[in-house]
Amino acid sequence: MAAERPIRIPADGLLLEGLLGVPPDAVGIVLFAHGSGSSRLSPRNAFVARELRRAKMVTLLFDLLSVEESDEPALVFDVELLARRLRAATEWVRGEPATRGLAVAYFGASTGAAAALIAAAADPAIAAVVSRGGRPDLAARVLPRVEAPTLLIVGGDDAPVIAMNEQALARLRCEKRLAIVPGATHLFEEPGALEEVVRLATRWFLEHFPTKEGRQRCRS
Repeated sequence: MAAERPIRIPADGLLLEGLLGVPPDAVGIVLFAHGSGSSRLSPRNAFVARELRRAKMVTLLFDLLSVEESDEPALVFDVELLARRLRAATEWVRGEPATRGLAVAYFGASTGAAAALIAAAADPAIAAVVSRGGRPDLAARVLPRVEAPTLLIVGGDDAPVIAMNEQALARLRCEKRLAIVPGATHLFEEPGALEEVVRLATRWFLEHFPTKEGRQRCRS
């Protein structure tokens, strides 16, 4: 298992704290965009990241906001700002020797999922997006422009978020899927729920990272 190392990502005049894990023979890199009130230390995202590294994916968990910014509610829900920070992290990994040349994908949770979709809409090179309990409705204006194959994962007992994701799914024009995990609530805390998220996300990423035949892209 690849160990994570602390890194710092320059963005908007700040240095954002992160954790980078690089397994040998990596097939791609997944950047995590956490939801409101969370951070690079989110136990749920840490679990997902650990399992993705087992599947030979590089993972980057990082703080989208500084400690001071995290106390400002307006910034916590500023998905445009969060997307800009995610794009800064994307450029950082593309320039790092350990990750240069690897295809980039996003894993977003809650408001972080909206940020991931906004960032992906601005970058046709993003290989895939996975949303866990996400708020893609907050990215409604850009959804038709997203080219990255997108998987929306929602808990079966998270009715309001299911409706939001169904509406977002209808607006997406790329390769897309809505996966509902039976019996799971918003945080996927039920036994086996997060493991199912890992299974779905791992398969989606591995299907859409580049191969010798080239990356699958969605159709407009």
